[in-house]
Parts: sequence; structure tokens; C-alpha cells
Amino acid sequence: MDIYVGLDIGGTKFMVAAADADYRILKRTMEDTPYEKDEGLALLNAMIRSVSEGRPITGMGAAVGGPLDRRRGVVSPLHQAAWRDVPLKEIMERTWRCPFVVDVDTNVAALGEYALARNKPARLLYLTLSTGMGGGFVVGGKIYRGLNEAHPEAAHQSVHYRCSHPENIRCECQSEMNDCLEALVSGRGIMQIYGKSFPELDDAEWEEVAFNLGQGLRNLATIYLPDEIVLGGGIIAKEGGRRLLDRAREVMRRGLKLVPIPEVRLSRLGYDTALMGALVIAKEGLE
Repeated sequence: MDIYVGLDIGGTKFMVAAADADYRILKRTMEDTPYEKDEGLALLNAMIRSVSEGRPITGMGAAVGGPLDRRRGVVSPLHQAAWRDVPLKEIMERTWRCPFVVDVDTNVAALGEYALARNKPARLLYLTLSTGMGGGFVVGGKIYRGLNEAHPEAAHQSVHYRCSHPENIRCECQSEMNDCLEALVSGRGIMQIYGKSFPELDDAEWEEVAFNLGQGLRNLATIYLPDEIVLGGGIIAKEGGRRLLDRAREVMRRGLKLVPIPEVRLSRLGYDTALMGALVIAKEGLE
């Protein structure tokens, strides 16, 4: 039996799973992310040994934060300060003697959503709304890539926002405009602006976040014209996440006059979106 291994290499957690060719999970494990690079690599290898249980691995895929060079498999995840210019593909292929594929976590999650959907849309836009925000766009089963294969940054679009504390808006991209969507609706952004987490927002603050997310969805629907927009991540998974999505969808629909209105829904894979996507690219590759 062919065994595929997927790695979700996050800034706070590692998830590793082995699956068969039909993406049935055989074994999985999760651990907190160590700070040091060498400790992290050793932990990943231990987790791979645990889930593969001594069986030969046919292919391995990984989802990791950007920036990265996917062709060379060199990663420098922004939220893992000790990981800079890590030749992850070379390391894993030398250790495990199998093909290794890696891409930005939101691209991998988007492919997971697409590949495991019952009815595959021609154009699927995946957004993750968690500590930060990101996205991946699948067109005809392939990830859309920009100039020089750059990763489109859906979270760093400018939006016409509502905010009772505009002086607190700060985006990690360091834009002088201070109007990035991520800075307004991500977990980090909400804490920066309101001094509290998403579930603690009062009604007026919650309405601001929902409006701003809706404005972002409106922009993305107008420019990308996706068939579906799928949202996942910790914010949406929290209590009130579906209500937030419903209100944001309403704002989006009200603002769309010239383009078709896409379906907007929650991820069906939940926290496993990037992990399942990693298994997909382990088997199918990225090309």
C-alpha cells in the first residue's frame, strides 16, 4: 500500500499525518512548535517516524508559512524567527528517500479544499482568518501564481473600513497606509485595535469587524470572480464565526453590482485544511 505523509508546519503547532492513496488517515500526531530550528527539524522527523510506522513513504508534502522558494524547497517562515533559508526539500529527501513538495500554507489549504470537494468549482478562493490572514486561489485545479510566481497577498488589500480606534491600526507588512484587511480582521489585528480577542468584542466592535471583512470579500469577488470563497482558520472556527461570516457575506452582496455573486462558505475541513492539502500535494504534486 502506498503511504503519503503530510506536514502542517505552523508557528504554534506541528501536525503530521500518514494516509493512503484515497486520503484516508492512517495515523496522525500534533506537537507544539519548538523555537529552535534544529529542535523543530528533529521533532518533525520523529513525528514522521511515528505516523509512518516503518513503512516506505511514497511521497511527502508540507504546508508552511511564507516566504519560500517552492521549486528549491527553501523556506523562511515569517512567524518562525529561527527558520531562515532552511533547505527543507533537500533535508527531507535525503532523510526519507522520497519526493518532497512544499508550498505556502494557504496555497496548500486551498488545494486541499478543492481536491476534497464533492463538486469541484472552476475557481475556488480560500481565505484563512486566524492570528494573521492569508489566501490561495485555485483555477482549473491549479494554484494561481503572480508575477515571478509571487504569492498573491489577499490580506493586504486596501479596504474602505469602519473603525472606532483608527489610531491603533498597524499591519505587519509595514504599509504606511494602515488600511490592510489583515490589520482590521485578523486575531492579531483585533487585539491591536480593541485590546481584546474576537469573542470578547462588544456588538459595535463586532459589527466593525464584520463590515470590514465584507468589504474585503467584495473586493476579492469583484477582482477574482471566483465561483466559491471558502473561509477557514481559528477566528471563523470560534463561537460566533458563522455569524461573522453571514454578516460579512451580507455586506459583500450589498456592494456587488457588476459581477456574479459567489458562494461564500465555511471550510468543511476545519483545522485540518492545510494538513489535508499537504497530503494532496504529497500524492499529486504542485504542477
